[in-house]
Amino acid sequence: MIIQPNHSRVLNFFGKYVGTVKDNGLFFINPLYSSQKMSLRSENLQGQTLKVNDKMGNPIEIAVVIVWKVGDTYKAAFDVERYSDFVKMQSEAAVRHLAMSFPYDNLEDDHAPITLREGGDKINSILEQELTDRLSKAGIVIQEARISHLAYASEIAGAMLQRQQATAIVAARTKIVEGAVGMVDLALKKLSEENIVELDDERKAAMVSNLMVVLCGEKAATPVLNAGTLYN
Repeated sequence: MIIQPNHSRVLNFFGKYVGTVKDNGLFFINPLYSSQKMSLRSENLQGQTLKVNDKMGNPIEIAVVIVWKVGDTYKAAFDVERYSDFVKMQSEAAVRHLAMSFPYDNLEDDHAPITLREGGDKINSILEQELTDRLSKAGIVIQEARISHLAYASEIAGAMLQRQQATAIVAARTKIVEGAVGMVDLALKKLSEENIVELDDERKAAMVSNLMVVLCGEKAATPVLNAGTLYN
């Protein structure tokens, strides 16, 4: 028999496992041996896009890309039925379990330590470990696993986008208000320290109101010049 690079032959003698030949070249074996060809090359598995519920119950779409190869030829040949199909089914189960174990993002769970959208390498490491645990019984070695597609399901994608936009607007407005309050406080202190003008409580309130409108408004303010005195 001839063994090509990154290939192997699993030898069997009347139901008894003899061994696996992984070396390359030409070999002479017992003619009564039965042999099974098995590739040792790395293979890609592009999983189909699955629709599952995340930890918070929101429907999401998720798909992964997995790089794997046969590590233990005995387990792949005798411990499972059609190891390639076993890899596909167990990979889908692992992806579903991963999606249900973490929230998509932290909009609903502010204290979530890991989310699917922001987990990055940590989520990929958890996925690789999950696949390794499930596929070790088939002698499969997981070389890499990455999320290739992640999104909210179409039925809630629009609502979630509006929610994210609203959250971003609120956060921006909060920052603007904090900055405006600080600037107003600084202006009042400077006017008082430099003795530029003395303002009573009513005038201070009016000044604070005007400054907050100017600083927090979306459009540029139009100045109004007072041709009389400060109090007229």
